[in-house]
Amino acid sequence: QVQLVESGGGSVQPGGSLRLSCAASGSIFSINYMGWYRQSPGKQRELVAAITSGGSTNYADSVKGRFTISRDNAKNTVYLQMDSLKPEDTAVYYCNAEIVQLGWSFALTYWGQGTQVTVSS
Repeated sequence: QVQLVESGGGSVQPGGSLRLSCAASGSIFSINYMGWYRQSPGKQRELVAAITSGGSTNYADSVKGRFTISRDNAKNTVYLQMDSLKPEDTAVYYCNAEIVQLGWSFALTYWGQGTQVTVSS
């Protein structure tokens, strides 16, 4: 059994910062990929940022230069540092990871429960 537990969401004024964390736990052999998605009302869930086990990163154009994704492989944790936040960043943010469980030969995709980020004055 594998779980992704997110933390760090909240409310902030435009221009402010927040840091999201997501820790994977359970019977984990390896984590290939970790990322963050977001979904706001009436919109599809979209990729925000992703990072591979080797440290390669990918960002949505809308967050480049403002958000930074990082991971601690020893702690099975991924972070999203969000700076210069804008009202349009308001959404539920979901952690996502591709994980190989102990004793398994293939990876499955897991999702966190989501954490609300609200940017408003």
